[in-house]
Amino acid sequence: MPFKPADNPKCPKCGKSVYAAEERVAGGLKWHKMCFKCGLCSKFLDSTNCSEHEGELYCKNCHARKFGPKGYGFGGGAGCLSMDKGEHLGNVESTEATSALQPRAIAKAPEGEGCPRCGGFVYAAEQMLARGRGWHRSCFHCAKCKRTLDSLEHCDGHDKEIYCRICYAKKFGPKGYGYGQGGGALQSDPAYINGESQPLHTTVLDTSIIKAKAGQGCPRCGGVVFAAEQVLSKSREWHRKCFKCKDCHRVLDSIIACDGPDSDVYCKTCYGKKWGPHGYGFANGAGFLQTDGLSEDEISSQRPFYNPDTTSIKAAPGEGCPRCGGKVFAAEQQLAKGTMWHKKCFSCCQCHRPLDSMLACDGPDKEIYCRACYGKNFGPKGFGYGHAPTLVSTGGEPTIQFPEGGPMTGHKAADGKGCKKCGYEVYAAEQMISKNGLWHKRCFACLECRRSLDSTNLNDAIDGYIYCRGCYARKFGPKGCGFGIGAGALTMA
Repeated sequence: MPFKPADNPKCPKCGKSVYAAEERVAGGLKWHKMCFKCGLCSKFLDSTNCSEHEGELYCKNCHARKFGPKGYGFGGGAGCLSMDKGEHLGNVESTEATSALQPRAIAKAPEGEGCPRCGGFVYAAEQMLARGRGWHRSCFHCAKCKRTLDSLEHCDGHDKEIYCRICYAKKFGPKGYGYGQGGGALQSDPAYINGESQPLHTTVLDTSIIKAKAGQGCPRCGGVVFAAEQVLSKSREWHRKCFKCKDCHRVLDSIIACDGPDSDVYCKTCYGKKWGPHGYGFANGAGFLQTDGLSEDEISSQRPFYNPDTTSIKAAPGEGCPRCGGKVFAAEQQLAKGTMWHKKCFSCCQCHRPLDSMLACDGPDKEIYCRACYGKNFGPKGFGYGHAPTLVSTGGEPTIQFPEGGPMTGHKAADGKGCKKCGYEVYAAEQMISKNGLWHKRCFACLECRRSLDSTNLNDAIDGYIYCRGCYARKFGPKGCGFGIGAGALTMA
């Protein structure tokens, strides 16, 4: 049998067989490596920039020149398309654009089922919904200005048409002074003059016509208050249009409304003028309050609920304010020395300076003082005490009242449970503890040198007393050669 070579694919460019070692694939065809270039500019191509058209290869630029769209508005990233057809590259074929799309015939749908504008069948790919009907995308535009609409901009009109917002407002929106597209007044559209449509008139009802039962309606007009116009204030129901300041007639809301003691409502300014505090020290941002020409009697008469006299309500003996004897309520309560004081009575009994919990000092006479007056009356006297470098004893009494450092009065503690030095009772406020018992703070000193001690330098001795370290070492420490306080030998002291 004679030899028959295998059939190899032919190159579309040269018509010769293409072998695997040199083949290039594009558009389902195989090309020689040297034939794989643009048919216009002869630029060598690869798989990333080649475009095949009817058995011919092109680069992307030449393919766009030969077969792409032409004219204004098209281009490779430019603002407009050039009219380059590739004549300088040898292109002599017609590059005219195909004819414009002819309007297609739309099949008519049964009455009431198709597009409301053209009456044709509406398929899902081009469906726009409005008024519960499906519209063609091309038919979905304003009936008046023909502006293309979408689901966010269209407005359903009363005449079974769709409009843009502006045309809808002109045709069906409110007219007259106070309404408009950002302006201070609404214009009456000339369409009404021509009789195309009539404006919608709204009727304003008087809410006071429907009278409510006594004490149940609006406090200002007495009419029934319905939920749509209800405004609440101090558990009362008001009409929205009646919810105004009684004095200046300013419209109020829940933020700026103030309930007056006369069961009416005021704005904050009028409430402050009529019911707020008056006189020096109070004002709306000023250094003092003006009384607006009102006398003190007139101010007090306008505020019948205010009573400045704290002694008007007397308390039981021993339960009221220690200074005035009146009953002390929680809103004005000040505590000192286990008793309750009025806030206005909580002042120094000597200089009458107002006090607080940080400045008040309880005196032994059941009164309260500021710190300066307390120091003058009950503080220590003499050298080293006071506001000055030296204290002067003005009354002639000795400055050292307890020269022995022990208590002058009281009873001895029983069963040896008192202070180990003086024998008197030891209380928690002055208690010092050692291994052998309890001590007063003033008695907690070395028995030999009288040096004051604390928990860091305390030494309990076998005789039941306490010593400093030096005295303890002298009395109870080791003696002889080789022991001592920092010395090379111990003394026999």
